[in-house]
Amino acid sequence: MIQFDFKDKVVLVTGASRGMGAQILRQFVDAGALGLLNYLPTEENLEDARTLIREFDSKGGKCELAGFDVSDESQVREYFSMIGQKHGKLDVLVNNAGVLRDKTIRKMTSDDWYAVMRTNLDGLFFCCKYGAPVIPDFGRIINIASISGIVGFPGQANYASAKAGVIALSKVLSKELASRNITVNSIAPGMIETSMIKGVREEVLDEYKKQIPLRRFGKPEEVANAILFLASEEASYITGHVIPITGGWH
Repeated sequence: MIQFDFKDKVVLVTGASRGMGAQILRQFVDAGALGLLNYLPTEENLEDARTLIREFDSKGGKCELAGFDVSDESQVREYFSMIGQKHGKLDVLVNNAGVLRDKTIRKMTSDDWYAVMRTNLDGLFFCCKYGAPVIPDFGRIINIASISGIVGFPGQANYASAKAGVIALSKVLSKELASRNITVNSIAPGMIETSMIKGVREEVLDEYKKQIPLRRFGKPEEVANAILFLASEEASYITGHVIPITGGWH
């Protein structure tokens, strides 16, 4: 197993109070990073975030709470300004925050559309825009897209469009930040065992599983492993790419 070393690195993971975001942050903190745990400020999210902080404390890990709404530009701008003042830098930015509001286009409301766009695409844009000036040369940005943004699944017009936008934005930003040797890549997970798939009917999940060559869904730590690699020095010549993590699906 590769042992990554992120000692003295500052890493922000958005949407990290639970699920895949929590696992990504957990592995960075375990590798020595100072973790910044972003969560949408609600009572439930705060409790989840505090539980994660207690876990890190018990193992000697370093992590700080970062409660702000990624879809609110003023909150994002204020937070990244604070990072610059308090820590002087942000070495790794992982844009993971996302929401689902699946419906067919016929049934999808404008609220359903804009709610997903605001968090999944606008929020990522805000974090990249205000995060990039704080990231030092040779820093890393990793954006969580989705296989849906490549393939397009029924009922996900809003989600697939937002994630396709994430892929395109990442490609553009990789060129704009190349002069500073900041790499920008996107990850496109397939079906991963998180709370996001709990609302999907069992027969639908079984059908998806049949289409996956490895015949199983991915684990959050398998996605996190790829992200830690992209954030490492070993991945210094990889930028502008979208990496599917799908078990061979599509």
